[in-house]
Amino acid sequence: MTIEAGDLACLKAIALLGGCRGPVYVSSQSLAGELGMSPQTASRRLQSLESALLVTRSVRPAGQYVSVSRAGEEILHREYSDYCRLFGGSSGGFVMTGHVVSGVGEGRYYMSLPTYREQFAAVLGEDPYPGTLNVRLDGASVPVRKKLDTLDWTAIRGFVAEARTFGDARALPCRIGEHRCAIVVPGRTHYPEDIVEVIAGVPLREALGLTDKDRVTVEVTDERDDAA
Repeated sequence: MTIEAGDLACLKAIALLGGCRGPVYVSSQSLAGELGMSPQTASRRLQSLESALLVTRSVRPAGQYVSVSRAGEEILHREYSDYCRLFGGSSGGFVMTGHVVSGVGEGRYYMSLPTYREQFAAVLGEDPYPGTLNVRLDGASVPVRKKLDTLDWTAIRGFVAEARTFGDARALPCRIGEHRCAIVVPGRTHYPEDIVEVIAGVPLREALGLTDKDRVTVEVTDERDDAA
């Protein structure tokens, strides 16, 4: 979806007021002051955003309340990702956005195996939580994910236990918000290119208050001391 620059500025202003967390009080006059435009123009911007389903509006006795919709958040995440690539590219930074999806429960089992857990702990710098956060990437982030293959991943060695062979994998330090994490890719072929599995020392769903379809941003830098 394309959006006019003026509408994008209006959407950003609403988000900065707290509109991504829930309805916030917004008047045409206050919005006009934030954006340096007339109240009439601010009102038209709000109407445009509402028509595009990027915000929702409700009128209460105390005034007008506006919240940013999921589609509006996606627009803002895309802008954030673009700017991170613009200004973070020289330092080797990569930013991917997507939404949380449920896995099939295999991550919890494999992360509970001591040989794997010890190797992942070396990547994270702490004992990993027995489970993974699965993120389905936006279309624009899939090419970014492919670029990560050129980086220096840590090899996770497979092993044999109880007459069963457990395969190799690889891990790459990353961050989600303030949490130090790592992307894990199993050694098997044909792994979905739009899915990333992320491990951390904490249960990320609980720590970040995430449920399926919630938006997340995964950041990868060349700062290997992140996992120290």
